[in-house]
Amino acid sequence: MAQHFSLAACDVVGFDLDHTLCRYNLPESARLIYNSYAQFLVKEKGYDKELLTVTPEGWDFCCKGLALDLEDGNFIKLADMNGTVIRARHGTKMLAPEVLAEEYGRKGWKRFMPDLGMACRSKKYYFYDNYFDLPGALLCARVVDSLTKQNNGQKPFDFWKDIVAGIQHNYKMSAFKENCGIYFPEIKRDPGRYLHTCPESVKKWLRQLKNAGKILMLITSSHSDYCRLLCEYILGNDFEYLFDIVITNALKPGFFSHLPSQRPFRTLENDAEQEALPSLDKPGWYSQGNAVHLYELLKKMTGKPEPKVVYFGDSMHSDIFPACHYSNWETVLILEELRGDRDGRPEDSEPLEKKGKYEGPKAKPLNRLSKKWGSFFIDSVSGLENTEDSLVYTCSCKRISAYSTIAIPSIEAIAELPLDYKFTSFSSNNSKTAGYYPNPPLVLSNDGKLTTK
Repeated sequence: MAQHFSLAACDVVGFDLDHTLCRYNLPESARLIYNSYAQFLVKEKGYDKELLTVTPEGWDFCCKGLALDLEDGNFIKLADMNGTVIRARHGTKMLAPEVLAEEYGRKGWKRFMPDLGMACRSKKYYFYDNYFDLPGALLCARVVDSLTKQNNGQKPFDFWKDIVAGIQHNYKMSAFKENCGIYFPEIKRDPGRYLHTCPESVKKWLRQLKNAGKILMLITSSHSDYCRLLCEYILGNDFEYLFDIVITNALKPGFFSHLPSQRPFRTLENDAEQEALPSLDKPGWYSQGNAVHLYELLKKMTGKPEPKVVYFGDSMHSDIFPACHYSNWETVLILEELRGDRDGRPEDSEPLEKKGKYEGPKAKPLNRLSKKWGSFFIDSVSGLENTEDSLVYTCSCKRISAYSTIAIPSIEAIAELPLDYKFTSFSSNNSKTAGYYPNPPLVLSNDGKLTTK
């Protein structure tokens, strides 16, 4: 029996910012993020200058849902929710089937927790599930290639500390104000090159939600100064009137999983965090915080003992899984792969006015089908001797149906629907495809042929 979800039934509507309300021009933003790390590694840490140049074909390495073994330099793609490794690469180089079998065997990846459908947190692994991370995946793969060549394949690798230093240099809390690194100065200089303004339909939709009596929240891990720049550019200088509550530097997923004593809310003064608050007593703009104190405020604001919350986000790790698992909120996954993974016939995700505007080689948008990694949604697992390969859902695909209420390519895709529109949710008959709106990806259109391993 089909189960439905409607925004009209929700009391509170929350949003992530980056890649949710704020869409980026992916080819341009990917280059900028990559350069912010690469320049640091070459100039400050002495890495090979070849890292500074990326061919257009190089971007095909980028695919969400990969895990990096920080010591061995292997990137892996997982099948379903049992930890089976479908594909693996050492740096950018594909591991041969026999090497894959020797490294990971048929018993599945040991770092996987089937009960949560997620990988264990570990200092040994890093997981790539959003567009801010993906340029770093390509850089790390190329670093592994370079170090493997220099060290004749000796392991373990020890480059991750330098990657972390590059992240800290470019994206620390004071970086925006101090113009540190490459990323923030460049976004400030030419925001139109990297950001898409919200369409009028989305602005109208936000006002419609507010006029319908919904409480609107913005919960982002971006700091307040960068959040303000983005929102003013995409929504206008009066963006604050749209939101009852704005939470920056939310440090997700900890915002959802941590206790109030571990992560109290803080007030802001000129973008500087102030004293910790014992509770959240009124709407406004805050920093850090936790979902427990937030929900107590929502109870007070709605006058309901259990207000219904829906949260829109693009990251399974930071948004969708924790909001669903820890807070029991409805979740709407923004999945740009629905625009890009079209069974080899990707849609163009770049607005017409930006085509050809910026010079340079044409890079593959990060939401397009990767030839190196295959589909984000399905892949083939090699059979035993004398048996055929079988198509299986990827771990990323399975988690979408497990933790998302629905998945959409963008907010714009639903902005002109009435608020009482009834979306079919993923919980309908345990379907893997029911919750995709407006349509499932084409690669899943024949999912009856897939094997659930």
